[in-house]
Amino acid sequence: MFNFESSEPKKARIEIIPMIDVMMFLLVFFVLISLNVIPALGIPTNLPKSSVPSAIDPEKPLMITVQKNGLVDVDGTSFQYEELVSRFSDVPKTKNVILKSDSEGRIQDLVRVMDSLKIAGIQKVSIATSNAR
Repeated sequence: MFNFESSEPKKARIEIIPMIDVMMFLLVFFVLISLNVIPALGIPTNLPKSSVPSAIDPEKPLMITVQKNGLVDVDGTSFQYEELVSRFSDVPKTKNVILKSDSEGRIQDLVRVMDSLKIAGIQKVSIATSNAR
């Protein structure tokens, strides 16, 4: 006759190495995706250099971008210079404004935007720069 030895049933165990591999893959995947997917604020410009950049107020400022070709964007919406004063009249007088201008752009375009802000009564104006390193 056949004699079968009864063996103990194998105990289930959790394999941790494959789980660590999967977690590392997910971590790398989400880090790489988050670096490339999050859009930058405003329109990319080549900022002028400054040795002492100023700190940005935590309140969300109004971003104004003066492009190299002279176009003006206010929080992503393009405006003509003549429309800026009426656009800024709706902005609270205590609102922080950050001006971004391309380093190869004309100074006159930046001055025209600053004049529009002054006419609208906005006092807190900063010019965005990058580190001079």
